[in-house]
Amino acid sequence: MQTAISKLTKKYQATVPEPVRKKLNLNAGDAIVFEIDNDAIKLRKARPIDIEFSRALIPTLSEWDSQNDEEAYNDL
Repeated sequence: MQTAISKLTKKYQATVPEPVRKKLNLNAGDAIVFEIDNDAIKLRKARPIDIEFSRALIPTLSEWDSQNDEEAYNDL
């Protein structure tokens, strides 16, 4: 088993290490999916169905799309 480590920035962003990018055939602009299962997280390249599902959810999330919400959660 190979291990790769990346450090989070102040904005909670991380670089995907080269061995992971190669294994998943990731390129700049690709979408990735985090699968959360209890204490385990899996990372994989998003498939078209993942992207369509995400797009379908966006209109249902408008109740949290106000200026008050933006100010309240801006620093997360």
